[in-house]
Amino acid sequence: MPPPVPIPVTEQLLDNPIWSALTTDQASFAVGGERVRRYREEIGPLAGMAAQSEAAYEELRSLAGPSGIVGLFFLEEPRPPAGWTLVRGGRLHQMIAREPRLTRAELPAGAELRALTTEQAPAMVELAELTEPGPFRLRTMELGEFFGIFHGDRLVSMAGMRMQVPGAIEVSAVCTHPEARGRGYARILMSRVMERILAAGRTPFLHTFQENSGAIRVYETLGFTLRQSFALAVLKRDD
Repeated sequence: MPPPVPIPVTEQLLDNPIWSALTTDQASFAVGGERVRRYREEIGPLAGMAAQSEAAYEELRSLAGPSGIVGLFFLEEPRPPAGWTLVRGGRLHQMIAREPRLTRAELPAGAELRALTTEQAPAMVELAELTEPGPFRLRTMELGEFFGIFHGDRLVSMAGMRMQVPGAIEVSAVCTHPEARGRGYARILMSRVMERILAAGRTPFLHTFQENSGAIRVYETLGFTLRQSFALAVLKRDD
């Protein structure tokens, strides 16, 4: 088969990635309107704004769901009005693999790489809650393909796809159980996910905390470079 024809990514879309995803390729997963959209509650808490404004934050209140918690990425500093509490902030690095380098490492004996299905969703949530790679819920896996490494029947590492915009797909939920670290599982799984993204003619990108230097070094070995920096705002609605 001939290689896929690459889909050009308009990188401006990645300057507001959550909003861009929810108004293009992943509009079917969105709730909201012209100012604010978020992923459905059962998918995850990420939300995007066309631009920060009093009206946008007011619309966000009605979208925050039973937990009242949403997560947003901003190029500028978050400016939530009264009625919101900043639960968590920080700086995020957005990295992109314009020249990806995939690893071909072999798994050690007793480890098996598998595509993940809805049957493994509870184990995926459990692993994510233990390792905190970012928000992950029972239906997050509907956003794209996910792969895991198993020791017997136990899921010990995973990675998959989250945001999708024309020309680019995010690598996300990269995590490994503490007892299984140091074996190169993240590189192996990310390479599999990147391979699938490239097969679709798209460019891989990801997000990580800027202080996560160990993970950033791993990502750099796979060809990711810094593209943009964001302010993270995890907000809770004051009821």
